[in-house]
Amino acid sequence: MTHLSVNLNKVALLRNQRPLDIPNVQRMALIAIGAGANGITVHPRPDERHVRATDVRELGQLLKSHPRIEYNIEGNPMHNTLDLVLEMRPHQFTMVPDEHGAVTSDHGWDLAPNEKWLRPIIERVRAAGVRVSLFMDADPDAMARARDIGADRIELYTEPYARAYGTPEEKASLQLYAAAARAAQKVGLGVNAGHDLNRDNLPAFIAAVPNVLEVSIGHALVADALEFGMDATVRAYLAALGGAKA
Repeated sequence: MTHLSVNLNKVALLRNQRPLDIPNVQRMALIAIGAGANGITVHPRPDERHVRATDVRELGQLLKSHPRIEYNIEGNPMHNTLDLVLEMRPHQFTMVPDEHGAVTSDHGWDLAPNEKWLRPIIERVRAAGVRVSLFMDADPDAMARARDIGADRIELYTEPYARAYGTPEEKASLQLYAAAARAAQKVGLGVNAGHDLNRDNLPAFIAAVPNVLEVSIGHALVADALEFGMDATVRAYLAALGGAKA
């Protein structure tokens, strides 16, 4: 079954509006874990507008008591993320080509111009015992290069699918993502997915795209949690994943 990793960035964003530690990021992580989440994701950015370096460290300490819960740190290795990854040694580092000031991740890696400097960073991260996933557009032709520079997995950037969901373009979009996943798996890469996935569009994606190992979901999940509570929301997303596989 596809694993669910809960991205806590938007919990931290709300917390940061006042100096009260409400909502508490660690508390939300524990509720998500108790509801059955398989992992916790954070994406610290240089301006610390949501998850802060202190959150990354505190969650790392918390998850030592939950060894079966995967810890996934996302971010651009040229920002503030690489040092945190090498310090905390999470299960996975998802490298994302964010620019300074980006509102959110909005494209995958263009590997050709970035390969020279990415390769030694990937080697350092893997030498520290951390799995490397590269945030990638749904381009089947790019997957062999991702494997060649040392990645263990890729995370498919799914916003284009989310925009196509429920439109006449949905079928073609799913076919492209399925082709990209198969191309990655053919060269030995694991496949994750994330960005703008929600309770509505998730089942169709998981049903169409083969052998997705993990989805990382933050914005929609936290928005749903404001309405239904974190526990019920995590269970609803797990049901969406299980229903799709069934």
